[in-house]
Amino acid sequence: MGKDWMVLLQQQNQLDKVIQTNQKTERFGLVLTQQDAELILVERKNSLLEQKRIEFGEGIATKIIYEFCDSDYIQQSNYVDTIIRLQEIFYLYKNEMQDEITDDELLHLMKEQFEFICFGDLEYLENTCLAAFSQAIRAGYDGYKGSDGYGEYSKFDEVKRWDYELYLDALKELCWR
Repeated sequence: MGKDWMVLLQQQNQLDKVIQTNQKTERFGLVLTQQDAELILVERKNSLLEQKRIEFGEGIATKIIYEFCDSDYIQQSNYVDTIIRLQEIFYLYKNEMQDEITDDELLHLMKEQFEFICFGDLEYLENTCLAAFSQAIRAGYDGYKGSDGYGEYSKFDEVKRWDYELYLDALKELCWR
């Protein structure tokens, strides 16, 4: 009976922490209901089971919420689904990167790619950006240490992207002709 009480208390504490994120996220138009928070935590548990991981403390859900709440690609209509999907991706790539990268490094890497490379596309984040980076980590790359996960993906990006500065130079040249 004592164990059940402790588990319930821990679950309520996690639920309260997820709900408390509303204090920050509501300024971005994002608010979780009690049912939303419960769903996020149920899916967290499912992701942990699927990835054969355990987690102590409040978990990654609140960190994901705080990291991504200011995203241009998350609105109230896709908020809960996006947080759930980001949790799944996070746990998958913690395994794929063999826990070599810290939670914060992975979150920063995910957010940067989500915003500037994937433009909110979770499939591209999972199957392209993080897949390439995790392959480098497994091959021994450790250059990310000290960067906190920022500015790393460009070292592994195989897609040729346009250069904003080059674009502006070409535009100026065309306008001065």
